Amino acid sequence: MTEALSQFEEILKTVPQRLLDIGDTDAAAKPDPERWSKKELLGHLIDSAANNHQRFVRAQTEDPHLGQRYEQNFWVSSQSYATESWHDLVNLWLLYNRHLLHVLKVMPSQVYPHVCRIGDYPQMTLEEVAIDYVVHMQHHLDEMFS
Repeated sequence: MTEALSQFEEILKTVPQRLLDIGDTDAAAKPDPERWSKKELLGHLIDSAANNHQRFVRAQTEDPHLGQRYEQNFWVSSQSYATESWHDLVNLWLLYNRHLLHVLKVMPSQVYPHVCRIGDYPQMTLEEVAIDYVVHMQHHLDEMFS
């Protein structure tokens, strides 16, 4: 978990300015009609933060934690991230993730092994869910900057 937390901290130090440097028009452009724009990708990461926030807190007292699956396409389209201000999206993403980093840092290690069952995905421990959250975020950030 220590490595994931260090990676998470580094992301929050280095990525926000890189995101803001993209600009609203470029962030709104779709690479093709079937793929998300950068605004929609960042919206997806905000949704991921919201869903995982629940998991990180609830799974500390629920073992097993039974969570709902995240219907990503519906969430992204229903919130119309494509029409929202890029600056506001970047700030929301940053502040939400600063809070999640704090939550993970103060999480007692004795809850790491708690079982999480999310939808029909294979079960994971709370620690694995937290590590996967950072890996998932990095994957989509790499996609945005490629």
